[in-house]
Amino acid sequence: MTNNEVKTGTHFSAIDTGSCQQWPDYTVELPGMEIPGKLFLKNLLNLSGCEISINSMPAGGGMPIYHNHHQNEEVYIFIQGQGQLQVDGETLEIKEGSIVRISPEGERIWRNNSDEPLVYIIIQVKHNSLEQYGLHDATIPEKAANWS
Repeated sequence: MTNNEVKTGTHFSAIDTGSCQQWPDYTVELPGMEIPGKLFLKNLLNLSGCEISINSMPAGGGMPIYHNHHQNEEVYIFIQGQGQLQVDGETLEIKEGSIVRISPEGERIWRNNSDEPLVYIIIQVKHNSLEQYGLHDATIPEKAANWS
């Protein structure tokens, strides 16, 4: 697979987004706003239960709007860099390894107050929709892997 080529099978879809050093090259255009360093994966991977975005915010950059959501909670997974995330006016220091969940009503904004890129993944899912998870949502067939 090459960058942005989506490979699909009967029960999967896959994409190579490149190394996180390439993530700043992506841009999302929203009505009246352009967000550099962001790629939404829902439509590319035909996701049906969540939205995932990969993100790279440049040194000194910031989310341009304070916002909340109508029905989706978000999980932010910080991979590289450091910055600050505000939720309902409370400032959290974030860095590589920080993971933050925010309920839909939480008003949020974040910034990169360092001199290196802030690289992170955002997972957005409908609040209170998870009914099963882990092995409770799995069937384990009696077969061995065949790595050819």
